[in-house]
Amino acid sequence: MVDFFLQCDPVTQAFIATLFTWAVTAAGASLVFFTRTVNQKLMDSMLGFAAGVMIAASFWSLLAPGIKMAEQLGSTPWLTAVIGFMGGGIFMRLTDMVMPHLHPGLSIEKTEGIKTSWQRSTLLVLAITLHNIPEGLAVGVAFGAVAAGLPSATMGGAIALAIGIGIQNFPEGAAVSMPLKREGMSVRKSFLMGQSSGIVEPLAGVAGAFFVLKMQHILPYALCFAAGAMIFVVVEELIPESQRNYQHIDMVTMATMVGFSVMMMLDVALG
Repeated sequence: MVDFFLQCDPVTQAFIATLFTWAVTAAGASLVFFTRTVNQKLMDSMLGFAAGVMIAASFWSLLAPGIKMAEQLGSTPWLTAVIGFMGGGIFMRLTDMVMPHLHPGLSIEKTEGIKTSWQRSTLLVLAITLHNIPEGLAVGVAFGAVAAGLPSATMGGAIALAIGIGIQNFPEGAAVSMPLKREGMSVRKSFLMGQSSGIVEPLAGVAGAFFVLKMQHILPYALCFAAGAMIFVVVEELIPESQRNYQHIDMVTMATMVGFSVMMMLDVALG
């Protein structure tokens, strides 16, 4: 299986890797089959853990390789990093302004994006789907970068990123399916809605890998772009949601640090 994966072209590798991250999202959503509720302290801690993973992945797997790659290609490293990083954040902000979505735990009156009459369940799914876009994109760009043959992009690093993104997708799947179940939706439909938030990752992963393969000179910008998009999601959504209950802040903060450490360990060990 490993040999088959390594022999695949980068686009196929990105597709397989993001199918894995989608599967972990579905695993998180499947909690609705086994329990009525998830302890809020545990859920907040899992979201904090996810935030730590994404912060570490943004630097170790995306920004640092992007900066090294820019230097190897003769570009100005700091300028490449700033343009790509801010570009990712601006892209997510614009998407955030346009796509209708509702963050978990908020009332329907606090829906963001273009006004719509869509149901609350659809808006909740779109909120998670929105920040799964940069996650899938990041994995795709990472595998596309390996094909460029530059020392700063390694297969181990790309695999570590996919594993890290997959791990932090577990609480995201639960964060969609569990609230839907509490609101009276059937278990089966809650699961289907929860796992559907991860569908966008294989699409974004394939697009990211294909794009950078066709335009390899923008690879450093693409890596930094993905990092900026992920940091936007962490600061705009994951951290505020995980720390909404002030009684759990210390535990959530430690969970964030554990998540950062796990992702850092994966990237350093495999990359």
